[in-house]
Amino acid sequence: MKGTNHTRVLIADDDTLVREAVRKILRMFGHEVVAVPSGEEALQQLSAEIDLIILDINMPGMDGFETMRQINRRDLGIPVIFLTGVGSMEYAVKAINLGAYDFIPKPIEDLDIFNVKIRRAIEKRMYVLQERVYKENLEREVKDKTKELAEKNRLLEEYSRNLEVSALNTMLTLQTALEEKDMYTAGHTIRVTNYAISIAQALRLTAGDIAVLEQACQVHDIGKLVIDVNYIRKPGSLTGEEWALMRKHPEIGANIIKPLSFMQQELFIVRHHHERLDGKGYPDGIGGNELDILTKVITVADSYDAMTSKRSYKVNMDTVAAIAELDRCAGSQFDPEVVRVFTEVLRNGNTTGVAF
Repeated sequence: MKGTNHTRVLIADDDTLVREAVRKILRMFGHEVVAVPSGEEALQQLSAEIDLIILDINMPGMDGFETMRQINRRDLGIPVIFLTGVGSMEYAVKAINLGAYDFIPKPIEDLDIFNVKIRRAIEKRMYVLQERVYKENLEREVKDKTKELAEKNRLLEEYSRNLEVSALNTMLTLQTALEEKDMYTAGHTIRVTNYAISIAQALRLTAGDIAVLEQACQVHDIGKLVIDVNYIRKPGSLTGEEWALMRKHPEIGANIIKPLSFMQQELFIVRHHHERLDGKGYPDGIGGNELDILTKVITVADSYDAMTSKRSYKVNMDTVAAIAELDRCAGSQFDPEVVRVFTEVLRNGNTTGVAF
């Protein structure tokens, strides 16, 4: 903060005698003074280095009130004291509305009171400057902290994405390893993913939905990791006990995915990819509108691949027979619209290859 000996006062008064008298008094009190005869010249001298402005009201050309209006537009936070020989209430109200700090009558008769008013006005200026510096520093600090926080959030999001990718890749590796143990199931996940994405694209689903569907397809059989693969490879029909265990894999898969907060939509699809439209599927026996479109898509894609793939316990169907079976079960097991779209996709040869 400036010391008293370094304060600068700007005075504008068209009366030379008054102007010079006030300048001498201010210098006597230790202030630097810039004295001008008009409001126009006061504006020319105006700068942030000025600590106080003393204005005469009745000046030719630009009067004191208009000069203060122009000063206010500069927003420098400099207090203004009006120096006037006219003491009307109208002038006082006008000055207050403009934000004047004080009035000083002329001629100046009491130098002590004059000095006190000048000193208090300058102290106000010092407080304004301090407040502005504080706000600037605070804004700068907030800006820096915001930038720092944004960078930390970016790094955290990047780390979180890396964890998500790592978790998904780990599950894909495990599921692929599981499938490769059996010549009959090898490539099942890739084919189901291709079929499902082809259906989704034909249905004109959003890119976001397709991304969710792709990830769900890639891990839809992850629950089979805890099932004895001998059951999967067993020739002939499964026993009741074996079949009951096999039917648990959607629920087990959902439980594996459950801790992964970024895969909650996929969790629903994985858990319900063996449900039926008529509610006779498993594990929860839900159907109809309880199943979202993505689940209805994967159900058709998964079933079609199961029908057309070689298995140890059955002969695989060709495309024509599989389409006929899908049509037969449309409305009971499968969503009719999904079946219709997939049938068109198969007949047009538009299944999509997806690398992952």
